[in-house]
Amino acid sequence: MAPSPALTTAVLLAAGAGTRLGRGPKALLPFRGRTLVEILADVLLDGGCREVVVVLGAGAADVRAQTDLARHNVVENPAWAGGMGSSFRLGLDSVREEDHVLVALVDQPGLTAETVARLLRAHRPGRITAAAYGDASGKLRRGHPLLLDATLRAEAAAAAGGDAGARLFLQAHPELVDLVDCTMPTGSGQSGGEDLDTPDQLYLLG
Repeated sequence: MAPSPALTTAVLLAAGAGTRLGRGPKALLPFRGRTLVEILADVLLDGGCREVVVVLGAGAADVRAQTDLARHNVVENPAWAGGMGSSFRLGLDSVREEDHVLVALVDQPGLTAETVARLLRAHRPGRITAAAYGDASGKLRRGHPLLLDATLRAEAAAAAGGDAGARLFLQAHPELVDLVDCTMPTGSGQSGGEDLDTPDQLYLLG
């Protein structure tokens, strides 16, 4: 039986400086009349997560000043410049010990509440449930968000470091990963799986 969505907390990684994009922290990018971090944090909550932990880093004071994240648990990573690994660990450490953790990235503007709900429904005890998106050939490729079972959190955190969040843990345990097809229908504009990394991808903001 799948765990209750009420036992899942989301961690939204939003600590990066957005260097390649060149527009400051991605968290503050304008999106749907608000900012990217506000919209995505609310999407995670609306999708069925118990609560959302938002991990800030670069420009944290500006992000706090320019957003309304009062619905969420905001934490700051002073070591954000060392890579995603420390933000990933801080996020996991900020979640209630008994909760499963759904990890999402702030640079994924196509994320929807339905994708979040789909992952929560599909999760099986002791497993890792990852969103996957079809490429041009139709092959599913693992992406974000991903849902870590509560029993796997400690090992996943221990494996994180530098620029690697969950990546090394996932590579070491492919047998634990269940892919869930979250590709959006043709004509919807985007699959939801794209990361916003460079200026030529600003179209993802709509």
